[in-house]
Amino acid sequence: MVFERQKEAFFAQSAQKQLVAASGSQYSCEVGSGKFYGLCAFGGLLSCGLTHTLVVPLDLVKCRIQVNPDKYKSLGNGFKVSVAEGGMKALSLGWAPTLVGYSMQGIGKFGFYEAFKNFYGGLMGEENAFLYRTTMYLAASASAEFFADIFLCPMESVKVRIQTTPGWEQTLRAGAPRIMREEGINGFYKGLAPLWARQIPYTMMKFACFERTVELLYKYVVPKPRSDCGKGEQLMVTFIAGYIAGVFCAIVSHPADSIVSKLNANPGGGVVSAAKELGLAGCWKGLGPRIIMIGTLTALQWFIYDSVKVAFRLPRPPPPEMPESLKRKLAAAQ
Repeated sequence: MVFERQKEAFFAQSAQKQLVAASGSQYSCEVGSGKFYGLCAFGGLLSCGLTHTLVVPLDLVKCRIQVNPDKYKSLGNGFKVSVAEGGMKALSLGWAPTLVGYSMQGIGKFGFYEAFKNFYGGLMGEENAFLYRTTMYLAASASAEFFADIFLCPMESVKVRIQTTPGWEQTLRAGAPRIMREEGINGFYKGLAPLWARQIPYTMMKFACFERTVELLYKYVVPKPRSDCGKGEQLMVTFIAGYIAGVFCAIVSHPADSIVSKLNANPGGGVVSAAKELGLAGCWKGLGPRIIMIGTLTALQWFIYDSVKVAFRLPRPPPPEMPESLKRKLAAAQ
């Protein structure tokens, strides 16, 4: 399968199609091992938890623009009104559910992605996994995000209410028990369907666009092979590809993000009523701040994730190459 060829190229060993044991002196584990997936999940925890918490002020203003555009008219105005009403401290509202929720989401997003990518690649076979690798990236990322959002949804519900509901609780410690007391467990998961609608397309774009952009950068932009690039150069390519992917992520997932914000800010409403209340134009309110936020977030997430792989000496296979068997078939057909 395609991952076997990646590992063969990565370790510069013979072209045997099997899991290749990493060198004990250079790499800490095998691709596909439990330790590999565990450390990938840890990298996801750090990359998502830290970056989303870092941009809480921007996220707060973005959510308020979506929920109450008459009051918060723009990014600059949103910051100004928020600070005027609650001081600088108001910009940190929702940091605790953000840290907990997106850390849990990161475990599922990155850890499960690696597992599903390997699994689907094995089902497809080496040649098809190369030919239809974009489809494989899309399927693996969608599968991973399905579970990641189940981890995220309770904390996202608390976060949005803290940030957008005047007079509501201002801490996770007070907010989570209140939802449970007033609405039961359904209060934490009522936004799951629109969260899937937002996050699954977002993550599909995030991973597929990133993977293919890395390929294109090394093929057409970087003036030397990846194997000749230092770790710093490779991480810079990771950051650039991540930012490009982030811009597309923000665009495809923004209408659903607006509905999630509106739904959590109005506990008595439903998905359809929230969409009708927002209207077509309202679904795109706050897109500018979200492009800035998601572009930066995605670039930093990939940078942190790849840095964790470097720090823990995890195998980092190069971009996929056409299998020799497929090259021979194409040559024979000419």
